[in-house]
Amino acid sequence: MSGPAAIIGPSLLAANLSCLASESARVLDCGADVLHLDVMDGHFVPNLTFGAPVISSLRSTLNKTHPDAIFDVHLMVTHPHQWVDDMAAAGANFFTFHVEVESEQGAGKDHMPLINKIKSKGMKAGMALKPGTPASALYPYLDVLDLVLVMTVEPGFGGQSFMGDMMEKVTDLRRRCRADMNVEVDGGLAADTVQVAAKAGANMIVAGSSVFKSADPAAAISVLRDHVVNLLPAKA
Repeated sequence: MSGPAAIIGPSLLAANLSCLASESARVLDCGADVLHLDVMDGHFVPNLTFGAPVISSLRSTLNKTHPDAIFDVHLMVTHPHQWVDDMAAAGANFFTFHVEVESEQGAGKDHMPLINKIKSKGMKAGMALKPGTPASALYPYLDVLDLVLVMTVEPGFGGQSFMGDMMEKVTDLRRRCRADMNVEVDGGLAADTVQVAAKAGANMIVAGSSVFKSADPAAAISVLRDHVVNLLPAKA
């Protein structure tokens, strides 16, 4: 059985945030499959970005021209359970939170209630790993998740260099997960780094500066996609 489709998601953190809708439309018109939206709370990571009101406004504007746009929302927040209803109402398609946060119940890391809540709102559920967190932290959830995200930079800021040593996690998770699972990588992905990520098993590529800062975003997206299509190992 072949693996999942190549999915290229430009990260809006690298866009001109003063014209978020037109920047989003531009990369969608250039062939982007999803839009990656990084939500940061200034606590889980040392930066602030945007929240549900901005995402809702973006959805409303894009519905006029790109009603099928897919929002891949990555929540780098301490209390993700607080935002499930708001993100669903705002139009998020993927809701990805970090395995490192404590569960809604307090002490411990039982994230099944949160995963179930995300799915009950019609969103796909994803879990992310910081660079210092082992892939084994996600093992208990692989049967129910739609996406696993391996951070290839320290979360919180764009423009960092790709961490190639994170590919061991990608390979491990791809080997263990269902054939239809999306294995996503985020941080420093460009034409010169996507190949090793695809070979390791990543099918979902988050690319910020390499797309938004490119003189030819359509070509940049095409190169990323071609590498995934050609190099992603088949899932037995």
